[in-house]
Amino acid sequence: MANKCIYVFLLLSTYFNGIAQSTYNITIPDGNLHITTYGQGEPILIINGGPGMNSEGFTSLAKELGKNNLAILYDQRGTGNSTISEVSTKTMTMDLMVKDIEAIRNHFNFKQWIVLGHSFGGMLASYYVSKHYENIKALILSGSGGYDLSITRNLNLLSKLSQTERDSLNYWNRQISQGDTTYQARYNRGKYLAPAYIYDKKHTPIIAERLTQGNRTINTLIWQNIRAIDFNCTEAYKNFKQPVLIIQGKQDVMDVSIAKSAHELLTNSQLVFIDKCAHYGWLEQPEIYYQAIEAFLSNK
Repeated sequence: MANKCIYVFLLLSTYFNGIAQSTYNITIPDGNLHITTYGQGEPILIINGGPGMNSEGFTSLAKELGKNNLAILYDQRGTGNSTISEVSTKTMTMDLMVKDIEAIRNHFNFKQWIVLGHSFGGMLASYYVSKHYENIKALILSGSGGYDLSITRNLNLLSKLSQTERDSLNYWNRQISQGDTTYQARYNRGKYLAPAYIYDKKHTPIIAERLTQGNRTINTLIWQNIRAIDFNCTEAYKNFKQPVLIIQGKQDVMDVSIAKSAHELLTNSQLVFIDKCAHYGWLEQPEIYYQAIEAFLSNK
């Protein structure tokens, strides 16, 4: 019984610009998962980046995909409106995060679904492939962190920042580490880190706000676990035969080699690079980004 998930009630059903929107809570052994769905049709799970981030920054993406699909957005364990009994090495693992995904799929009684993972969400989606490939009808890797530990060697956020931005970021990191837990401190840190993730600095306020929403403890614990399990989905990629879309900005902080090597391993994949675009395709080049996804979903 302890390992069984108990599924609780539909909390709210509304319509947003003609798109059905529903909210659910699913009970898991050590907490609950908060889920919002948009639209109707073939299900597509959206796994947001992080780790340690809620799904708030992905609402616009979910609403757009909800125009033609049932888009499923959820707060990962311990983030947003999803609760956990304690935040520790016991509750923050990649294996438990995969079990959460399966709890959602089983709740809706989907035999298969489409999975979209962005950034760290792409890493979690890749790990899900390694555990439950048979439940995935198609896969979208958006600005993915990759399928192994290469990101720990290739990711250099500071190289994307000017010297002034680096100095300011270091200052606010020190302020926070010395006990300044105010929103303003977190926002200022985000403001000087945001340029690493964007091509056009007009988007800085949006990303700065997003960066205030992270839980550093969860982030640290998940990265520790990723290293502890020697995260590597190479063989899973080689054996995965379902359609895959790999989509990434040409100016993304994620090295292009991550997307290219994934494309080589995933035999049924297509690779799309978007120019004048960094980490958030739907923010900086929405028309191209959504057209690529729509074409992929239409032809999978």
